[in-house]
Amino acid sequence: MLPYTKCVLPVILYKSTNVTERFILPAIQLRTFSKNQSATFGNEHYKQLTSIQKAVLAVGTGLSSFFDPTRAESIAVFGEVTAEPALRYIYEQMLSDPEGAEILREKPRINSKTVEIERLAQFSSDSFGRAYYDFLHSNNVTPDSRLPVRYIKDPELAYVMQRYREIHDLVHTVTGQPTNMLGEVVVKWIEGIQTGLPMCVTGGLFGATRLKPKQREKYIQTHLPWAIQVGKNSRPFLNIYYEKRWEDSVEQLRDYISPLLNKPPK
Repeated sequence: MLPYTKCVLPVILYKSTNVTERFILPAIQLRTFSKNQSATFGNEHYKQLTSIQKAVLAVGTGLSSFFDPTRAESIAVFGEVTAEPALRYIYEQMLSDPEGAEILREKPRINSKTVEIERLAQFSSDSFGRAYYDFLHSNNVTPDSRLPVRYIKDPELAYVMQRYREIHDLVHTVTGQPTNMLGEVVVKWIEGIQTGLPMCVTGGLFGATRLKPKQREKYIQTHLPWAIQVGKNSRPFLNIYYEKRWEDSVEQLRDYISPLLNKPPK
């Protein structure tokens, strides 16, 4: 598949490579597609919280996630109640990109109802679809394991958060990173640099403290420098319409996102 070449109107973006600065973006009115142009995201799981409740949840789930990084529920809640400024940045970034804008218009979902998982096994061995199939089976995971977004009111931002969750295993596939602690920390660094999501930033920083000695050595010498370079120099992973690239070769897709992905650390 060739890179997307659809034209979009130029927009003025808040451009900053400083992750911390992204957290203090002012609340702005989101530019959205009109109803007849865009699919809608059913935000039926939304639960309203006051500012105080959000603050309490952020502290409580943040501490819970730090002491027990296997608690998916705590990580998910922490991610949502701290995400809005970063999600606004991501949304504008997607809207300014032809492929990202197409994702926002069509709002595709990744689960066993929308993706024929077994069909992916029939693609060529070097294809992205087959690599994703192999990743799911070798790690005994399913795309249905991602929790629904509950604490983000705006349906456009809620969709962006849901999309972030649902492409997580695809990011692992593209980057070639395993699901062990080292692989997760590497992916969190890439995601944190690209998105500014507090959940990703803290996951990269504090997750590294749980690495075993040999993993920590690899992390410092090769994996962290590589993750930083990928995060800074690759196309945003959220701007890739993965569902339209199942038949692309993994190498081709990695080159499209960043040539660095074809030279991962060992």
